[in-house]
Amino acid sequence: MASEVQTFYKDKVVFLTGGSGFLGKVIIEKLLRTTEVRRIYVLLRSKSGQDIQERFSAWESHPVFNSILQSNPKIMQRVAPLCGDCQEPDLGLSNSDRQLLVEEVQVVLHSAATVRFVEPLHIALAINTRAARLMLELAREMRNLQVFVHVSTAYSNCVVDHIKERFYPEHLTCPAAKVLELNETLSSDLVDNMAPALLGRYPNTYTYTKALAEQLIQQEAGDLPICIFRPGVIIATYKEPVAGWIDNLYGPIAVLYGAAFGVLRITRLNVKAQAGIVPVDYCVNMVLTCAWHTALESPSLRTEPTIYNFTPSEENLITWGGFRDKATSLSCHYPLTRMMWVPFLHCTTTPWIFRLVTYFYHLLPGYTIDLFLRLRGRKPRMIKLYDKIHKTIEILTPFVDTSWQFDTENTQRLWRRMSAVDQKLFDFDMRCVNWDDYFLNALAGIRIYLGKEEPGAETLERGKRIFWRFKVLHRILQFILCSGFAVLFWSLVKCLISF
Repeated sequence: MASEVQTFYKDKVVFLTGGSGFLGKVIIEKLLRTTEVRRIYVLLRSKSGQDIQERFSAWESHPVFNSILQSNPKIMQRVAPLCGDCQEPDLGLSNSDRQLLVEEVQVVLHSAATVRFVEPLHIALAINTRAARLMLELAREMRNLQVFVHVSTAYSNCVVDHIKERFYPEHLTCPAAKVLELNETLSSDLVDNMAPALLGRYPNTYTYTKALAEQLIQQEAGDLPICIFRPGVIIATYKEPVAGWIDNLYGPIAVLYGAAFGVLRITRLNVKAQAGIVPVDYCVNMVLTCAWHTALESPSLRTEPTIYNFTPSEENLITWGGFRDKATSLSCHYPLTRMMWVPFLHCTTTPWIFRLVTYFYHLLPGYTIDLFLRLRGRKPRMIKLYDKIHKTIEILTPFVDTSWQFDTENTQRLWRRMSAVDQKLFDFDMRCVNWDDYFLNALAGIRIYLGKEEPGAETLERGKRIFWRFKVLHRILQFILCSGFAVLFWSLVKCLISF
């Protein structure tokens, strides 16, 4: 017997933006596996010389869809890609595709975004803000619309420490409509040059343009059945469709990846700050259930769109120090065969200490390796890699150096509203996340999906042998360095005594 949420999605037509992204792929898989949706229209653009049909066909070999394709090889026939682009003024939709959406769609899930923190402002505005307005305009035309979910971020209002489930237009330096008008009338270079003044206290164009999108929804959604989902830092899957799946190097996963390779050894990070990390499969379950709940709400009860903050539960918090320690302690279980040194990671919040230690931990070894590569007639790469790593660390610093308090009353209320069956099918209860179990799965996933290691006992055993070999070499190096410092110190002492 179908649950309440499953019953809602039965025979529904869904329009999804961002379907080729990390969150989007898991949304599609979950809908296909657990519901009987009639059709999922996915907005796709041509990319890297591939048209949308070629990109869509490649999904059939994607790890996320392996399980459902094995049980139902024709399941992807329910998914229909539509050519479009959120960066285009009209979403890049043809007139016929737009009319198709207007006539058929009942559920809109808008998750498309550029999550690059250093995206030029004019591009971030087009994708993250203007596209939200265009989606609202399209939704108003939809004859059978029942719900619209806008995926934002828990850090869209990171300029305050205590983030409630409400709108924060007061922190914007300029109204969203005016900023979009400037973006339309001024040159791209001029808009980008205005970024420092427009952003104000926002640390990057991503959080700023997501905040603008929220204000647009507050002002322009009208009586649309809409809600806003604000997830924390979205990381690898916890349980489904496959534990530990990850396909990108955004945010803290980049830190884990660099440390696992033995390349990243020092980073800027406050070990006492709360880590607002959430598994992508839990985010998907939350998106689908808040859509169901919003569709059930009486229009007369809506004063403005409901906002759902989704971050670790107060009863099961994890700090960035815990993140670091769990990943380090479990790294020996799933080591990479291509690691360059034994994984370890030191953290500091002091800029000058970070710069000093990077010289010994990163730059000195990097120049040594590059010299060795040059002598062998190969292209040097380590210093270029470390330059990229250090820039990434600087970009991430505001988010790993501060603790935010998030109110999640609406999220908790939604959980209590769900039946026991739906709570099991669409689990997003962060109170029950076993972080040790999670990181074990995540490290296994990093090894396979990012490190491109072959799954199986053979490569795993080879990785473990390499790990322990580097572990021994690491201890020998520590002994040599400590002995050298001791000898140097004793020599200085003797010199002082002789004087």
